[in-house]
Amino acid sequence: MAETHLRVELLSHTPEALSVIYAAFRQCYHAGFVGDMWPGLLDGEIAPEKQAEFVENVMASGHVSPVEHVSFTFAVEGVSRALTHQLVRHRIASYSQQSQRYVDGSNFDYILPPSIAALPEARERFERCIAEIGASYREIKALLEQAGHDKAKEDARFLLPQAAETRIVLSMNCRSLLNFFEHRCCSRAQWEIRALAGSMLKECRRVLPAVFATAGARCKKLQYCPEGERFTCGRYPLPNIVLKSKKDNIL
Repeated sequence: MAETHLRVELLSHTPEALSVIYAAFRQCYHAGFVGDMWPGLLDGEIAPEKQAEFVENVMASGHVSPVEHVSFTFAVEGVSRALTHQLVRHRIASYSQQSQRYVDGSNFDYILPPSIAALPEARERFERCIAEIGASYREIKALLEQAGHDKAKEDARFLLPQAAETRIVLSMNCRSLLNFFEHRCCSRAQWEIRALAGSMLKECRRVLPAVFATAGARCKKLQYCPEGERFTCGRYPLPNIVLKSKKDNIL
């Protein structure tokens, strides 16, 4: 049992992602059949820079549904059950999570919140509790096994904390990813899932900058904070201030 940390690996993404999105956008405005232009897209008849420029311009108009044709798949470890309870609320996605029914949790690793790690007394108590839970898990699992239960892990897992490490594979299309980043890159997002979002966004930008270069918290696109006066971090002005400024400029 030990403290562990976030690791994100991009497993795969839709091949020729930029050209797929370009073709989908073009079909919306093109009288012909984009299947006929597809070989030319792959051969560079329309340069990737031109494809990216077209995609960026159309997305800037608010038309984004064609990006749903491209998806990314990530493998994630070093995250807590507390994180994945939040993650699966993003429903237009696919998840395959490590099962506590089948994977022995006798020596589970755990996620230590930075606020607790920064206080020696809090950290000592946290880690002592984790050790106690681990000992209780092993004891109860052994008792169930001795009593002839063939699914001891299934019931012993009820002791495991939200801090217990889990591993998960997740897939999202680009539109779902943009929505995920809008919510989870915000400074108000819980620290752990915000770190996950940041790592995923870094990979998405590397592969497909035409779609993800400006992705992130909603305030970045809006240029004002949509969280309201009570929750704003102060990075951007509140909407009422922005509207007042625009009104003053008009007058």
